[in-house]
Amino acid sequence: MTELAKKFIDKKCIIYSLNDNQITGVIKEVSDGALLIENDGNLQAVNLDFIVRIREYPTKKNGKEKSVILD
Repeated sequence: MTELAKKFIDKKCIIYSLNDNQITGVIKEVSDGALLIENDGNLQAVNLDFIVRIREYPTKKNGKEKSVILD
């Protein structure tokens, strides 16, 4: 999972965890066991063992971010 998560560095992503939480932010760093995520100037670390899915934030055809995301 570490090598796959490194492909999302400096991209805005939606991170899904085991307990159905979603974290949205820019992935700044990936280490052996954690992701460092920046959201609105705040940093937080998330344990990779609890991450189920990482998805790049969807955009419209004109490049703007979608306001409604249906999963």
